[in-house]
Amino acid sequence: MNAPIRFWSDLSTADFAALNRERAIAVLPVAATEQHGPHLPLSVDTDIVDGVVAAALPHLPADLPALFLPTQAIGFSPEHTRFAGTLTLKAETLVRVWTEIGEAVAASGVKKLVLLNSHGGQVGALDLVARDLRARLGMLVYSISWFNLPLHDAAGTDVNALFSADEHRFGIHAGEIETSMMLALRPDLVRMDKAEYFRSTSQDRAERFATLGNGRSAKLGWMMQDYNPQGAVGNAAAATAENGRALLDAAGRALAQALAEIDRLSPDTLREQTAFN
Repeated sequence: MNAPIRFWSDLSTADFAALNRERAIAVLPVAATEQHGPHLPLSVDTDIVDGVVAAALPHLPADLPALFLPTQAIGFSPEHTRFAGTLTLKAETLVRVWTEIGEAVAASGVKKLVLLNSHGGQVGALDLVARDLRARLGMLVYSISWFNLPLHDAAGTDVNALFSADEHRFGIHAGEIETSMMLALRPDLVRMDKAEYFRSTSQDRAERFATLGNGRSAKLGWMMQDYNPQGAVGNAAAATAENGRALLDAAGRALAQALAEIDRLSPDTLREQTAFN
């Protein structure tokens, strides 16, 4: 038996015509091309989302019709534009592009879509697109950021425990987590001689302010240099490829599980009737 084709662009038009499009799930990986400190390349978010997809493939049941669309490598990154090399779209452009891709997916007959994200700075845009496609086209749309998935290894152990609570809270960009993943994915592009503990100013606020510093009640409109002028936060020097591989495997397992759950959703998950019409 031939392995199923998993990438939308690898299908021929005849393959697509024969597809069970009512059941198919399209997955749009969305990332960014932006600076990640002095030790990591601009490609971090794109490499990570592609790495999570690759890690998910072995865990997908052969009969699960998941199709991965081309990765969107430029996202919404204005917070990094003071650093050379960063590319960004305007928010309205980004939302329009993702929405039009969703519209094209729906026009092809596929009504289930996952927006798979690797960049924390565009989570809000995902929600806007998902709800718009649901409201106008009746699509079933889930937005999933890999870092919010339940991350467990094959034995059920929480992989998040590999990293400290402070690293999870403050090491949000180019810290130990992302550097570990890049050591697993593209060690040739990681400059560990430039990696260090990049302290975030948000740690200072957490120590001084009960409301502004608790990480939940108030959100700062920020530029990356507000947190650290080197463009990174977290203990990048502590990163290991082993921990990066564990994260990628756990994220791949969790993504495969999420797609399997979407496939099992009841047809009445989306409803057009209210109690009043």
